[in-house]
Amino acid sequence: MDNTTPEASTKPVVLVIGTTGTVGQHMLADFDREPGDVQVRWAARRPEQVEELRAAGRDAEPLDLDNPSTFAHALHGVDRVYLLTGYTVAMLAQSKTLVDAAVKAGVSHIVHQGVFANWDVTDPHFVWHQMIERYIEGSGLAWTHLHPNMFMDGLAPMIAADDAFSVFHGEHRVGWIAARDIAAVAVAVLRQGPSRHQGKQYWLSTEVASGHEVAAIFSEALGREIRCDVRGPDEFRASLAERGVAVESWYAEAGVEFNRQVIDGRMGYIGTVRDDVEFVTGRPSTSLRQWAEENRDHMTPRASAV
Repeated sequence: MDNTTPEASTKPVVLVIGTTGTVGQHMLADFDREPGDVQVRWAARRPEQVEELRAAGRDAEPLDLDNPSTFAHALHGVDRVYLLTGYTVAMLAQSKTLVDAAVKAGVSHIVHQGVFANWDVTDPHFVWHQMIERYIEGSGLAWTHLHPNMFMDGLAPMIAADDAFSVFHGEHRVGWIAARDIAAVAVAVLRQGPSRHQGKQYWLSTEVASGHEVAAIFSEALGREIRCDVRGPDEFRASLAERGVAVESWYAEAGVEFNRQVIDGRMGYIGTVRDDVEFVTGRPSTSLRQWAEENRDHMTPRASAV
């Protein structure tokens, strides 16, 4: 027997791509707390991830951005899509084919998580995101672009390892954003839909600080010394190998270029606050100090973790 109520069947269907990622996990928690007037479908690449979501009572479908044959079923009946791609130049083909499939499936609104970049940026992976945005805009679908700056959450694994983290843009200040704030903005946009958010670009950079300034804030918040290792752009590539991060050479080189351009001033705007979190969500964004206090357990040194 079909237990779906007529009221539920008329709700817009939202497909979230990137469910298992840093932002996606916050989105899942937000939608669980308050679904709003939408039905949410969660996409995951690996079968075991899909089964885990289904076992928890969620609507979940397999979707592999590298395999367009998985798109049609996941997109069937979907009205709104949250598009997040991986750290790879393949994001260009992934996004193009996904957007085309969304048009075929009758999707009405795409919310894309991009980067914090000026229109004339020359850093390669920022350029890739902008090309995706232009393709979405040319698709005829309603669109909303999110532009997050540096993730606070990326610091936690390094601090948990040895009470230190590295930056590769020298002493320059950059903007920071908590992943939970990105998720909160995304969820609000997806709940409220294109009538409120069509054609909008939301900028997510809530506090500016250098590496040493972040270390000082975290040291006080956590009650122990946190160190910042200030390194240069050319050391970025080697750091990925040190941390065991698997990143293709194209993306690694783009990361080197990003840090180089922050230092030489071509991307000086990275060190600015543009905070649209409260405009969209109605609540203040998360400060570095607040984030550190709330994520204390995630930054416990591994050697002492039980």
